[in-house]
Amino acid sequence: MSGKSRFGLSAAEKFFGLILLIVGAVSAYFTFTSIDALGPYTGFFGFLSLILATLGFIMIIAKVE
Repeated sequence: MSGKSRFGLSAAEKFFGLILLIVGAVSAYFTFTSIDALGPYTGFFGFLSLILATLGFIMIIAKVE
């Protein structure tokens, strides 16, 4: 029974990691293509976008024990 719950937990972690990775990548794309509109905040939002993408990637490659 615990094996089944581990599989569900692992699948949920991979799914939400994929969602975070996609959201981070899309927000990074839109941040760096609209530099003129964001002005001095481009670096801040770019940094936040890359953090989201990195967290998503880490969640995808992490192993559930």
